[in-house]
Amino acid sequence: SEAQQATISSLKSLPSTFKLVFGFISDNFPMMGYRRKSYMLLGWFVTSLSMLALLFFSDLSKEAMERNNSGDIEDYADQRVQFANAKDLSTTSFGTPPTIAFLSFSLLLFGTGFWLADVMGDSIVAEKAKLEPEFSRGHLQSTCYACRFFGLMIAAPCSTVIYSTYGPKAVVVLMAALPASIVPLIYGLKETKNVPVASTKEQCAEIYQTVCSRAVWQPMGFVYLYNVLQVGNAAWKQFLKTVLGFTSNQLNALLIAAYVLLWLGIMAYKKFFINWSWRSVYVTTTLLNGIFSALQILLIKGITFGLSPFIFALGDDAFADFIGGIQFLPTTIMMVHLCPSGSEGASYAMFTTMSNSAYTLASAFSTLLLGVWDVSKEVMERGELTGMVNLTALTTCIQVSGVLFVGLLPRTKDDLSNLHADPMSGSKIGGFIFLFVTFSSVLYSLVVGVLNIIKPGWAGES
Repeated sequence: SEAQQATISSLKSLPSTFKLVFGFISDNFPMMGYRRKSYMLLGWFVTSLSMLALLFFSDLSKEAMERNNSGDIEDYADQRVQFANAKDLSTTSFGTPPTIAFLSFSLLLFGTGFWLADVMGDSIVAEKAKLEPEFSRGHLQSTCYACRFFGLMIAAPCSTVIYSTYGPKAVVVLMAALPASIVPLIYGLKETKNVPVASTKEQCAEIYQTVCSRAVWQPMGFVYLYNVLQVGNAAWKQFLKTVLGFTSNQLNALLIAAYVLLWLGIMAYKKFFINWSWRSVYVTTTLLNGIFSALQILLIKGITFGLSPFIFALGDDAFADFIGGIQFLPTTIMMVHLCPSGSEGASYAMFTTMSNSAYTLASAFSTLLLGVWDVSKEVMERGELTGMVNLTALTTCIQVSGVLFVGLLPRTKDDLSNLHADPMSGSKIGGFIFLFVTFSSVLYSLVVGVLNIIKPGWAGES
């Protein structure tokens, strides 16, 4: 059910709430002499192990899936009960689909390992990026993220084809094998062993001093406000399915195109915009995004200039993701410049957590806006689309309004460095607000995740 899907999704993403904890532990407590490599190995080992357990203790074959979907599930239901009530693995009857509880636990472990490894990867990039010559600052990060999104772009269509052709078992096999294949590369990663580590008290004091700097709370304030205002039209997918009749394959094609354009946006920034003023990048891309977002109103009204609705929607959504790719790198480059040496894990995780939590809040706002006008499926089926037009116009205006705060953003890396070096730019109030917003956002994400787990359907899912 939709509620069960929300529960499983929440369990998988719940460990992302603890990115700050993962970063703090790696900064303060080296494992086997290493602050990053050992934890990264542990993270990928856990992801691989969780998928291997799912493979070994359940039936994920395409035939099992087809029997399940065909409605011939009475025997399978009995087997699930047997699996759930088994007192130990030796008495479990294998060849059964995973129970919701077992699937959820496996994905929770997978998410824990993934986010642990992800934080270590970000920390390494942050450390290495600081070693770049001044004239090439940002190129390492842009290259790393280009590789990352290229992988995502390739994985999206491949996983769709593999799932459709061979079933979920093949996908899970890859999810178990790929993390394991990274281990030799991590082993060969160059990291200085047994580096001096400042005390936990000293690192906390340094991080607090950092966030009190105007060079931190002012630009991060912009990032938070801008991301909070990226409120989407939560009824858009329902409109594509109900009114335009988009199939699952067409919706998947939109998703794949989004990943491709996101990668192209990253590459475009690296190639053409890396020397632009950060303010210029945000002003230009925000206004362009507003124009293309407003074009959705034409699609709602059926004005597509002779193009099929799918091609029109593809171009509109794809360009929005292309712009998102361009906007992504300036923020991450800025965050690296703000990290104090020796505390890159906790500080970078804190900055990204604040940024990502703003998107979570924006998603919550978009859900609330569904109650302003009636944009239910039943209304769309009757052809009443005034609410959709109004909601699209409102969300477009909210998104574009983020440009009003661009004055909080430094123009260039040099401006950021000068602001950081100014001894009079500190503010304990600014630092307190920054930390309050960060930890409140973490708490909010944690509460939402826990509610999705212990009370499925609380947000209105069926």
